Amino acid sequence: MKDTTITGLDVGSSAIRAVVCQIFEEGTEKKLQVIGAAEHPAEGVNKGSITSIDDAAASISACLEKAERMSGIPIESAWIGISGIHIVSQACRGIIAVGKVNGEISKSDVERALDSARTIATPPNHEILHVIPRSSIIDGQISTKDPIGMTGSRLEVDALVIQGFAAEIRNFTKCIYRTNLEIEDLVFSILATGEAVLTNKQKELGVVLINIGAATTSMIVYEEGEVLHTAVIPMGSDHITSDIAIGLRISIELAEKIKLEYGELLARETPKKGDINLSEFDAMEEGSVSAKYVHQIIEARVEEIFDKIEHELKRIGRSGILPGGAILTGGGSKLSGIVDIAKKRLKLPVAYATLRNVINVIDRVQDQTFITGMSIANWGLIMHQQRHHGNRSFLSMETTFDIRSRVKKLFKSLLP
Repeated sequence: MKDTTITGLDVGSSAIRAVVCQIFEEGTEKKLQVIGAAEHPAEGVNKGSITSIDDAAASISACLEKAERMSGIPIESAWIGISGIHIVSQACRGIIAVGKVNGEISKSDVERALDSARTIATPPNHEILHVIPRSSIIDGQISTKDPIGMTGSRLEVDALVIQGFAAEIRNFTKCIYRTNLEIEDLVFSILATGEAVLTNKQKELGVVLINIGAATTSMIVYEEGEVLHTAVIPMGSDHITSDIAIGLRISIELAEKIKLEYGELLARETPKKGDINLSEFDAMEEGSVSAKYVHQIIEARVEEIFDKIEHELKRIGRSGILPGGAILTGGGSKLSGIVDIAKKRLKLPVAYATLRNVINVIDRVQDQTFITGMSIANWGLIMHQQRHHGNRSFLSMETTFDIRSRVKKLFKSLLP
């Protein structure tokens, strides 16, 4: 059963979500069918970082138990998505002399060039999650995306290194192992989502994928089929809730209810007139507030989130010039009218993310909040095919954080 199922685990700041998928073949393609999905409130996690290993492990265990009951199979291992404001990306270049006398470039030459880039890019307190090769230059003249088999004396490889704080990653993996779950590998969540929801045409044209979570907003930019930039912004939908609570001087719980009920006020049209009776949401509350005022609070924070994204696009010179537009996902993207605000602030066409290669027959996961978990499972399928069928190419985005050999033994030795 283990060889025919894949589990994706999304550890978020507000909820832990697990998706169990069955692998099936459709013609020559392998796809996934969701057979189980569960979520559980997250404790001990803040902005993607573990703040309490015991609390986070308990939340993950509870989520896995729900997923096991729903799917009817034991979950022994999973692909784990990781995010957080500590994760950054850096463009780098590795340069090596070609090893063979005849100058033919081999896979080992490419790996040596990537090792060179990895060494240059990694500070002592960081751990690499992914090294994504993007292009190469042979003898300073020939530019290619796949140099293997070509001839030259010097090879330069441009790559994007995605890395995070070593202590954060180790705390994260230790937390997972506390649940007795085997880690297949770690993947930067927004990278996995990009592989699951974006088409090759979108990546070629240029596109930004935006995941608005509870405490953070992740983004990834593609151009000419390559990952150009990633960023994690420390702001999400929980900040909207906090703004409402402060602005109306009410509890967080009541502010969340008002946000969910009146989020549709985020529309291009004039907001509905009238007041919101607080006692409708909480019998202990008295008085009313202006619906227009609530709309203004929500809109101000949503605009700030997209302004931060626009700032990142300006940093890389892609403001308003991504023909593939912006693709939205994540629980925070469900506010009605958010597409209009995104179009206005980013000056790009905007649409919602939809999954590819995943068949979903469970109604409860027909939701943007589960896309990341399903995308992580899809990443597991991609890696499974690369590892077992030998079809890795120069541009394979293999996870380079070797969980099994470098971390597994260390953290299992630390467990009580």
